[in-house]
Amino acid sequence: MELIDATVVMTALPQMGVELGVPSVRMNLVVSLYLLAAALAVPVSGWAADRFGPRRLFVLAMVLFTLSSLACALAGSLLQLCLARLCQGAAGAMMVPVGMMILLRWSPREDLLRNMSYLTIPPLIGPMLGPPLGGLMVTLLSWQWIFLVNLPIGVLGIYLVLRHIPDYPGASDRPLDGRGLLLSSVALGALVFGFEALGHGLLARRWVAVLLVLGALAALLYVRHARRCAQPLLDFSPLRVRSFALSYWGGNLFRLGTAAQPFLMVLLFQLCFGLSPLQAGLLTFTGGVGAFVVKLLAVRIVRRLGFRRTLSLNAVMTGLSLLACARFDLDTPYWLVVLVLFCSGLIRSLQFSAMGGLTYADVPARLHSRASSLSAATVQLTMSVSVGIAASLLGVLMSLKAEQQVGVGDIATVMGVCAVVCMASALVFRHLAPEAGRDVYR
Repeated sequence: MELIDATVVMTALPQMGVELGVPSVRMNLVVSLYLLAAALAVPVSGWAADRFGPRRLFVLAMVLFTLSSLACALAGSLLQLCLARLCQGAAGAMMVPVGMMILLRWSPREDLLRNMSYLTIPPLIGPMLGPPLGGLMVTLLSWQWIFLVNLPIGVLGIYLVLRHIPDYPGASDRPLDGRGLLLSSVALGALVFGFEALGHGLLARRWVAVLLVLGALAALLYVRHARRCAQPLLDFSPLRVRSFALSYWGGNLFRLGTAAQPFLMVLLFQLCFGLSPLQAGLLTFTGGVGAFVVKLLAVRIVRRLGFRRTLSLNAVMTGLSLLACARFDLDTPYWLVVLVLFCSGLIRSLQFSAMGGLTYADVPARLHSRASSLSAATVQLTMSVSVGIAASLLGVLMSLKAEQQVGVGDIATVMGVCAVVCMASALVFRHLAPEAGRDVYR
């Protein structure tokens, strides 16, 4: 629900702008403010879960997300809608790392890889399902239903959490790192919003540069602060665990190369091939279908090959699948496009499943909340950076050719760069020990 809502409004923005009496270009705030609020709220999620208990915070976040969805549907102006989206993004940011923490505490160690493989389905399906679902609802109903559909899902989710998830107690002795909260929020907020603005042309380039410089400076100050603070808000101590560190750095490099794929494919299908937003969304969604198929095989593959070999080989295969997507043109049959995207989604799903199982395999229980918060914060940032860099490369290629319209060759070039970055992550995964994470898939 949270990951779909990050992108579902994209195809509904023109109709929302008409009904609210606002130019369509200003409606991009509805998407950007959601991501900004999520970036600001992620750092404090781990502390809040430790302080008040993960189930209590998880339920509170789901209640706030559901009520914010209702407020979005009832909004009568852009200001009201933006305020509701800020609350929705903050609540969504709380749900993801806290849900991860609950899974880590509750799941038997030998089942961790299997359970994590199912938890990786939403990150793959959400961004792909959002645009076609939004287009379908706007076409058949109205834009308000994009948010109203969350109400029954939220109520059901709250009921299931209260019924099935243990009420782990909180720890009242961990103080809030106020300075760390300020620095990390400024760093993540400025960097995420800056790269989002760069990717979608929301601000003039000079203001984007100001945001990125501010974010980088705040990030450096936070790193300095975290080294001196006894209990920093975003704790880097999980990086001392070798398997977590290699999975963390290799995973971020992998996401940097793959996160822009849905953005690039939509541009290719809509601007270059002339497809409608709904048609483009349905084509890109086929990549998410492959995510379900590999869940039945992920544990067997990792058990046979081990984490090091699986992650290294699969990173290369993912890069090759991106290169195959870069070969699409107007003469490519739709059945071949669907087949390549399906295989690409299947390969990426296996990679995310393996990375999810390895990331927390050797992390001590006392560091679970800190590891999940650190991972969630960098995932949010890496995805925005990926789209921002891809859009910037497209802009450079267009300016070099003195063109006003992005071309198939431009997108293919950027896709090739993404493929190289993705395959480079294999060099990081090769440093894993052969027996790394073996306990989670025996």
